[in-house]
Order: sequence, then structure tokens, then C-alpha cells
Amino acid sequence: MTDGRNRQRTLVLLRHAKAEQSRDAPDAERPLTARGHADAAAAGAWLARHGLLPDVVLCSPARRTRQTWHGVALGLTGSPPEGGPAGPTPAVRYEPTAYEAHPDDLLELVRSVDPAAGTVLLVAHNPGVSLLSALLDPERADPDGLRTTDLVVHHPTTGWAALSRAPLAARHTARG
Repeated sequence: MTDGRNRQRTLVLLRHAKAEQSRDAPDAERPLTARGHADAAAAGAWLARHGLLPDVVLCSPARRTRQTWHGVALGLTGSPPEGGPAGPTPAVRYEPTAYEAHPDDLLELVRSVDPAAGTVLLVAHNPGVSLLSALLDPERADPDGLRTTDLVVHHPTTGWAALSRAPLAARHTARG
């Protein structure tokens, strides 16, 4: 049995999927487009194929990020996050501070994760999520930032509480 100090950690940063543009509804209530739903499921399938099953999901409470997580969960398991095949279900935290967050705010959310968590998925918004990726690995981060449903995989070399740098190991765009 390990104490978690030498365990590899994985941080997956995901910008929400494509959302409707609406002047009639508040920004936080914008739903995903049909393409956004498909892209979210494709992102989940990519994570599953690469064995990146989250132990913890940190998600903005905005409608488009919640719908993105739901689509990712469908892609991960083939069923909704509330049910599905046997296996561990991630702890999902809808974090109000993730909406319109600065990268330092998002970093603090990640630092608050249970030290035993191996893989953390953060579903958030630009520019904060792109800037967090750049903060963690300035040399490898995409200078144009994350587009809708883009995800990046970082491998922290410290525990969550001490996270400040994490090499970028993979990128994926879920558009088909």
C-alpha cells in the first residue's frame, strides 16, 4: 500500500464545449449546441481510451460546463454519470468560484483536492482555464489558448496542495 506521495497525478483541463449564443438568457445559463454535446461525448471517449478516468471532477456551475461534464461522463462510461456500468464514480464538485475564474483561483481549487486523488478533471471557461495551462507549463502551452472542447493533460510532479508546475503531456480536440 502506498501513501500517495510517489503516485503519478494527472490534471486534465477541459474548456467547455460549444455553447449557444444568446442575448436573452444570462451568460451562465447558455446551453450547449448539438455539436457541443457531440464534442463533449467525444472528449469523454478519448479520456476513456487513454485511461484518464477522473477520481475528482471540478466543474463550474454554469449550464454549459455542467452539460459538458454530463457529455464527457457519457463518453467515459456510455451512460449518464448517475448510473452506468460498475466502476468508480468520480467525486463531482460544482464550484461557483470556477465561473469567470482567474488562473490563480482555478489553481487554488485544484490544490484543495483530496491528496489521494490520482486524476483530476477541471471543466471551466476561458480565459482562466487556458491561462492555468500556461501557468503550469509556460513552454508547452498553446499560445492561442484552448478552444471549445479542447483538453490538455498535465502531470504534476508534486502533491495537489503544492501544485505550481506540471508538464503538459497531451492535448486533444474533440471535434470530429
